[in-house]
Amino acid sequence: MNDVNPDELNALNERHRVRMERKKAIIDARIAAADKQIGIIIVNTGNGKGKSSSGFGMAIRAMGHGMKVGVVQFIKGAMQTGEEKFLRRFPEEISFHAMGEGYTWETQNRERDIAKAQLAWEQAKQFLADPDIGLVLLDELNIALKYRYLDVETVINDLLARPAMQHVVVTGRGAPPELIAIADTVTEMEVVKHAFKAGIVAQAGTEW
Repeated sequence: MNDVNPDELNALNERHRVRMERKKAIIDARIAAADKQIGIIIVNTGNGKGKSSSGFGMAIRAMGHGMKVGVVQFIKGAMQTGEEKFLRRFPEEISFHAMGEGYTWETQNRERDIAKAQLAWEQAKQFLADPDIGLVLLDELNIALKYRYLDVETVINDLLARPAMQHVVVTGRGAPPELIAIADTVTEMEVVKHAFKAGIVAQAGTEW
């Protein structure tokens, strides 16, 4: 920037100021128009890394605002994750239920996976019926729906019947279109690069 002519620099700064002024006006108008206060359904899906990580980040954020949080993990559970180890330190603020038995290619027993998923959904229904729970994280629920361990229509009906101000975060690959249709916010994670493809083993603190 030292080689830029002062007049050119002043003009550049002024153009930036004008653009930001216009942008602020647009954003302020959108914020003013968004006046509804209601619990929302958030879906994190796609093949990229970060779906559960984002969900747990929102759980911690909700706790920071004094909300109580309920977590149900549908596939994970064979190995205790860093998120679980950390969040179990706050039993008054978060109720954590890891109810799976591990990846589907490890369990290799569809009937048992279905039974575990149904038990997990019973726990989820308890959270979804409790107005004192401000946020419910249903980690890897999409996988249970993808493999038809749970009935998607039943799941959606239970989600829609929850308390009005309760937020729900659903994670996992392959979110069904029925769930996407009722969600308020949907994010699809895409893979650009992943360390595992370079032969780097999954490591504590970054993968689990």
